[in-house]
Amino acid sequence: MARMPAKKHRKELTVTMIDRLKAPAAGRLWVADSVVPGFGVRVTDKGAKTFVLRTRYPGETNASRREISKVGEIDLAEARDKARNWLKLIGEGKDPAQVEAEQRRSQVAKDATTVNAVLDAFEKDHVEGLRSGDQVKAAFTNHVRPRIGDRSIYDLKRSDITTMLNEIKAESGPVMADRVLAHVRKAFNWQMIQDDEFKSPIVRGMAKTKPKERRRKRILADDEIRDVWKALEQIEQPACYPRYVKSLLLAMTRRNESARMHTDELESDLWVIPAARYKNKQDHVIPITPAIRELIGEKPAGCDGNSWFVFSTTHGAKPFSGFSKAKKELDRLVDKIRKAEGRAPMKQWQLHDLRRTGRSLMSRAKVDADHAERCMGHVIGGVRETYDRYEYLDEKRKAFEALASMLDMILNPPADNVVPMRAEALS
Repeated sequence: MARMPAKKHRKELTVTMIDRLKAPAAGRLWVADSVVPGFGVRVTDKGAKTFVLRTRYPGETNASRREISKVGEIDLAEARDKARNWLKLIGEGKDPAQVEAEQRRSQVAKDATTVNAVLDAFEKDHVEGLRSGDQVKAAFTNHVRPRIGDRSIYDLKRSDITTMLNEIKAESGPVMADRVLAHVRKAFNWQMIQDDEFKSPIVRGMAKTKPKERRRKRILADDEIRDVWKALEQIEQPACYPRYVKSLLLAMTRRNESARMHTDELESDLWVIPAARYKNKQDHVIPITPAIRELIGEKPAGCDGNSWFVFSTTHGAKPFSGFSKAKKELDRLVDKIRKAEGRAPMKQWQLHDLRRTGRSLMSRAKVDADHAERCMGHVIGGVRETYDRYEYLDEKRKAFEALASMLDMILNPPADNVVPMRAEALS
């Protein structure tokens, strides 16, 4: 049975009109637009609606209709603009289909050379399996990808890198800016080895710290600790963040050591950080004091498995990783607290400073220096070098308990007999 010809109408199309178009009883309904020549909407007998352009395309002897887009995928104004562009291309003797295909190929090629694509390839080829791999990936995820990830590597300028580093410096300090710079430099150098056309925009002089500033000695004073703990009480999301931050001081751990804490690493009243993810490549055992036990908490709601990441925003499925955003909010709350009390803003600090602060508090609590160093996971040299991960457990437990007691005294100072150490005393 021969298909019935399309019924023709010509008027200015509107969104309401298109919505009201019904499927014809037979054949196809063709409603031509009076605004753009050849542009219109076609409705099949099944009710499918498409924007089309009827004209004579390059290489054709007769006019034909080509689909611009299904109705709903783009709006009427976009469809009209696309029809106008097609007519312009046709007037120049170009086939719109061929032009758009070339644009798609160009976009695919461009996507393959974005900063994100280069970092993905660099991580897979060079970073995975490195001891510092997690730190490198975190630097890319938290600092690089959000700022220049979508940019083509061929469009990057030195000013783009400088702007990124200045923002990181303002947000996380000059040391972090330099670390990110080092990681990105390696990734770009890796790309240059394989790509004759790419020249890294990173040059000498982009570092944000002076050599003498590179080794941090920042220790939080008593009033600063109280401000941080008070601010943590005001943070609602991510819910795990307050417990996570406190663990960095009470367990004297590095950022990722706590962030990736997993229940598989808990052995009764011990937390064993495996050598595979510890800096000195040896298992590090931390006795779980009541203060640390409280931070570990219970099985998270929504967790279906029998083990989980302790600090997580995904019901224990993945470790916490939103360091930059959460730290920014914590700093904002600390500044708000200090401003409300008429005090100067808190000196710039980093999460790693809590580990150093914990070590200082152990000294104030009269913990033996060797025991405190073992609590930090440092290997004691000389004849005491022989390593046993369960060695000195009693001494370490007492040291961590002394740290918790000292922290409790700072957070709840006796009114009469304790003179708190303030930030000014350390400056």
